[in-house]
Amino acid sequence: MNEESIAVAELEGELLRDSSSFPYLALVAFEVGGVLRLLLLLLLLPLAAAMRRFVSEAAGEKLMIFAAVAGANLADLQSAARAVLPKFFAAELRLDSWKLFNACGWRWGQRCRRCVVTAIPRIMAEVFLKDYLGADMVIGTELGSFMGRATGFVLPPGVLAGGDKEKLIRRFLGDSFVRLSQVGKALSPEEEEGVAPVRFEKLPKPVVFHDGRLVQQPTPMVALLIVLWFPVGFALAFLRVAAGTLFPMPLLHHIFRLLGVRITVHGQPPPPSSPASGGGSLFVCNHRTLLDPIFLSAALRRPIAAVTFSISRLSELLSPIRTVPLSRNRATDAAMMKKLLREGDLAVCPEGTTCREPFVLRFSSLFAELAGDILPVAVATSPTMFHGTTARGWKGMDPFFFFMNPRPAYEITFLGKLPPEMSCAAGSSGHEVANYVQRLLAAALSYECTALTRRDKYRVLAGNDGGAAAKDTSKAGTMG
Repeated sequence: MNEESIAVAELEGELLRDSSSFPYLALVAFEVGGVLRLLLLLLLLPLAAAMRRFVSEAAGEKLMIFAAVAGANLADLQSAARAVLPKFFAAELRLDSWKLFNACGWRWGQRCRRCVVTAIPRIMAEVFLKDYLGADMVIGTELGSFMGRATGFVLPPGVLAGGDKEKLIRRFLGDSFVRLSQVGKALSPEEEEGVAPVRFEKLPKPVVFHDGRLVQQPTPMVALLIVLWFPVGFALAFLRVAAGTLFPMPLLHHIFRLLGVRITVHGQPPPPSSPASGGGSLFVCNHRTLLDPIFLSAALRRPIAAVTFSISRLSELLSPIRTVPLSRNRATDAAMMKKLLREGDLAVCPEGTTCREPFVLRFSSLFAELAGDILPVAVATSPTMFHGTTARGWKGMDPFFFFMNPRPAYEITFLGKLPPEMSCAAGSSGHEVANYVQRLLAAALSYECTALTRRDKYRVLAGNDGGAAAKDTSKAGTMG
């Protein structure tokens, strides 16, 4: 290869295991248009398949693109490409192709530019390919737009699919490129063995944070199940939310079980703190959804207060437990939390925001400086259809989406009281105590500790730092 060589890989069927673009168009359709847009995409799928067979592959792809994005705000498409699609792209990445693609960046002392071509709209794929895979250029379908919205029509030269694909690639790159498969033939077995296996955290930019409501890759069958379940699930979610609001906490564990919500408790739930003890206990949880303090209360069979930051007004109104907002002023919040602890038990989530992947984010140290009785609680959830968290959407819908899962589940593990020698009263600093509790919870859940924070998450997913002034702010339990 000379210095101007370009290694070309196709996204569908070469870098990714599946050659179909439907799952990624379905993800975008659901994110920008909801379940009705996803239904439209499904209804047009048979027609698109017929067009691929009897007209051309490009014609069928154009129809699917139109159904998925016509009328969508371009900013929403870019947001979905940044926050939703990378996790699903990475999950389908082929190990052998990734090894070849990764090895093409620099070979024999010469630079080889890496190019990816795709039938998917470039606006959807470019962020993942450049930021997560290190591609130098992306050639994809270009969308037409009008006044900041996608028209759904594609711009010339059209969709990179079918028999004209090679001609279109040469139109962009000329003849100075080689196919990824041709590069692979030139690699020696020793070189192929020397490239590390691909894992999320091994990509140039690890996929730690992601957004979007759908849990599974929406293949046509999964998408159909989502559409059919959605009205049933929403009605069931409304019933579950109403039950959590109306029934007393000692009965909530049993009511949830009757409604298909599983609560699994490990360890010994501590008894309520007595006024004679001089104050309440501080329950310190990792943060999975907005409902963590509520399910903790259900496991304890009694309501306990929780500190929150920037939850929606709807969530405050529906909450069956007392929620107290934080001000983000450390001295003010410390005084407020001390007052709450004198009145009884309190729940906090020092990560400050939720994390879906098996990681525990860095803990704020404020909680460690407030109370003598610190009780770490490991929290785990297992959504099967919908995520009950969002960084970009309306957080008031988070509880509903969680309860829309057919069998939502929470696992609460009580780890006992923090040893006195690991408290600030024994001479440890607040940061030492916070880091110890973070490691304790991560070990109990078989998660990984990370130094990433709420700000890191919101910069990746929402383009802001998650502060109070931002449009999309953080979730319950932030500790400042």
